[in-house]
Amino acid sequence: MEQIISNIPAGTSKEEIKIREKIIKDFYAKWISLHPDKKIWNENLKDYILVKYQSINETYNKAARRYESTLAVFRLTEVMEKAVLKSVKRTKPGDKNQKPYSKLLIMFYDGIKLTVGVQKTTQEKVQYCLTAVGVSGV
Repeated sequence: MEQIISNIPAGTSKEEIKIREKIIKDFYAKWISLHPDKKIWNENLKDYILVKYQSINETYNKAARRYESTLAVFRLTEVMEKAVLKSVKRTKPGDKNQKPYSKLLIMFYDGIKLTVGVQKTTQEKVQYCLTAVGVSGV
């Protein structure tokens, strides 16, 4: 993993963002191969947080914009296990990505923000987005 991290571009050009998007997608593919059930138990919620297609899509769209957020993605398992609930937000009306969720759980761990959507139909908790705190665009 050290090799991958050392190869992550830190700039803000379109090309560097595209490279980080691919790195994040590749990371999730590997993560899913190691976690075929696509879920991690969160101690604070006393429930599983699932990773779904939308988790990957939303995270790479947001996290790839900033180098620090891309690095945060590599701590996915640890963050999903240890993040602590700080607030509950209503979903944005008209946001098609948030439509399946009744609410969003805003959680934090070690400078990383984990947004978890609670599905309307099943009440399953789904990793919605993961970004580093304290960088613009978060």
